[in-house]
Amino acid sequence: MKSIIAAIGLTATASAALAAGHAMAPSVSAMDQDVSGGTVTADAVIAPANGWMVVHRTDAEMKPGPVVGYAPLRHGENMDVTAILQEDVAAGEMLMLMVHGEDGGMTTGGFEYTLGASEDGPIRVDGNLVMTVVTAQ
Repeated sequence: MKSIIAAIGLTATASAALAAGHAMAPSVSAMDQDVSGGTVTADAVIAPANGWMVVHRTDAEMKPGPVVGYAPLRHGENMDVTAILQEDVAAGEMLMLMVHGEDGGMTTGGFEYTLGASEDGPIRVDGNLVMTVVTAQ
């Protein structure tokens, strides 16, 4: 009986070590889409901690512009993340879907970022923003 319990404990430890070694890198996966219903959706978002998927306007220069929507994220894999757009977005406009943290603000669970601020700011991996760009259809 002790050997069975020890084997179960060893298997659990090995599984945890394997999972930690294969942690998914932060990312955003989304495709060009129809936003006429007032929302934009990412197929999947991998977040390094609880935070936000923030929708910025952008253009061919690929610089994040004003925030036009956001949706909460939980640590890990988030599927079908939908943000309600707070402004009209016309077909052909580009939107940057970006992972932001839940850090430095006055309240937990309340999105507090404004362009250039540090509260609930963007997540970076190796100096790069975690984001993808889609075109409204």
